[in-house]
Amino acid sequence: MHKRLTDRLSLRRLLTLPYAVLVLALVLLMGALSWRAGRDTVDTLSAQLLVEAVQRVAGTLERQVGGADNVLEAAFPTGRQTPIDLQADMATLRERFWLATSIHRDPNNYVYYGDRRGHFMGLWRFSEQEAELRLRTSDTGPRTIHRISGIDGPLRSPVVEDKVFEPRERPWYQSAMATPAPLAWTPVYVDFKTQDLIVTRTKRLGNDAGEPEGVGATDLPLKQLNALLGRLALSENAVAMVVEGDGRLVGVSRGAHLKAGGTGGHERLNARQSPDTLVAQTFEAVAGRGSAEAQGLGTAPQTFSFTGPDGHAVQVGYVRLAPALGLDWLVIAAVPRADYLAGVQRGFMQAAAIAGVATVVALALGWAVLGIVTRELRQLAEAARRVGDGVLDEPPEVHRNDELGELARSFADMQRRLLTDQLTGLSNRSAILRRIEDRILQQRRRGDRWPFAVVFIDFHRFGDINDRFGHAIGDTVLKEIGQRLRTGVRIGDIVSRYAGDEFVLLLESVESRADAEAARAHLERTMAQPLQCLADIAPDHPLGASFGIALYPDDGQDTETLLKHADADMYARKQATAPDADPS
Repeated sequence: MHKRLTDRLSLRRLLTLPYAVLVLALVLLMGALSWRAGRDTVDTLSAQLLVEAVQRVAGTLERQVGGADNVLEAAFPTGRQTPIDLQADMATLRERFWLATSIHRDPNNYVYYGDRRGHFMGLWRFSEQEAELRLRTSDTGPRTIHRISGIDGPLRSPVVEDKVFEPRERPWYQSAMATPAPLAWTPVYVDFKTQDLIVTRTKRLGNDAGEPEGVGATDLPLKQLNALLGRLALSENAVAMVVEGDGRLVGVSRGAHLKAGGTGGHERLNARQSPDTLVAQTFEAVAGRGSAEAQGLGTAPQTFSFTGPDGHAVQVGYVRLAPALGLDWLVIAAVPRADYLAGVQRGFMQAAAIAGVATVVALALGWAVLGIVTRELRQLAEAARRVGDGVLDEPPEVHRNDELGELARSFADMQRRLLTDQLTGLSNRSAILRRIEDRILQQRRRGDRWPFAVVFIDFHRFGDINDRFGHAIGDTVLKEIGQRLRTGVRIGDIVSRYAGDEFVLLLESVESRADAEAARAHLERTMAQPLQCLADIAPDHPLGASFGIALYPDDGQDTETLLKHADADMYARKQATAPDADPS
């Protein structure tokens, strides 16, 4: 008679086997739970980061769109007479164009006007003091381009263009004349000179009889949009893009957004035709969600996931620009989920291998490992909740060097990048605005008697450096400027790159306005020293700077008011020193 299996096993083996099976089952169960918790945490964090990324791009576009309206109002004030004779009105128009292009010289450095007789006048600023004046005062023929220095500088170096420029045939003129609204956007088009994508804000101008007399316009170059999308750095395989409602690409973080046209020029590429499969399928997925909604895509940021070209899940965040801006554009960012789950996957596979080889060891170590894993996951979940609440300056703590630690560091690094200027390593615009808001709340809650100060800094001749020595040297100058500012303030003060060559400082605590003025004087002396990075190529090249100060609460009790006051103070000081700072 055959013995039963339990009869053939020794007592030691009989007692060990059930526990070994139980340990193996528990380890597998804990691994599955850890995987699921890690996946859910990653999904939450990545969704918040995608929303933050698309909002960042949309916010930049909305600021540029609003800036274009301000530029046109400065160049063509509402209620002022429409220019009838360019030759007679040239001095007035030139002054207004110069002031208009001073508002947002990056990107709105070009303002122009064309009338129904084919006359044209445009001012293109390529530095603080240098510009081109483009004129066509006859009904036919090419334009003449003059170089000018300063708002009142004489016309010099006239050059007649080879090609005939007919303003009445340009998209911006025809679009404005065909649109009933006085302010409108042209369709995105390829510039005939640069072969780059352009969208133009137009303002139709009428004569005293109410008849259309001409069109004023300013360009919004979209070349910088691709650079902004490329700098998002969400993950190795992520893609970000801006598209119109019909799928035509405005900008994309990787791959082409233009294709060769039949006449030797370039044509816009539709996202559906992109050679990058992820770009094409991501747009199709977003468009499919829009068509399935009764009211179409909303303007609030949305996230979802779909199955990508390789059969793996892709997470998507998107937002539509506000309809009031007049642009039917979508900002979309997509990240393969595998980019975020790689560390979690490796940890799960290692846990399974260890469980199969050493179930007895897993019995002793399993709970400890589970405790470590759940602790790290709780920290990541807490970080996800903080990101969801808009707090990006509190990264998760990292105690491990394995895959979970790598995952935590990747989230911390992404949060840091969203708050750090990639060129100088300083805080960026979002970080300084958030820090000023926190400082105001801190002041109100604890009733601190010590005020704080916001300093707005603008450098006078930075554009000359880019023009003379190139943008690589300009970037080196910005890094040295940032380092000087950082060493010129106290520990605890915040230095940020606000935009271009503009910097903003937060002096955490000052005793009085005199203390703030002393800090300003110290910074001015610090920045007056020659630039080390130009010592070999232009040791005597001056780089003046203007510092504007706003003191809380005397000059403002909110962030926007403080920045406006500091900017106005900076501008007043810049105007006061303009004769000394003018290189001409």
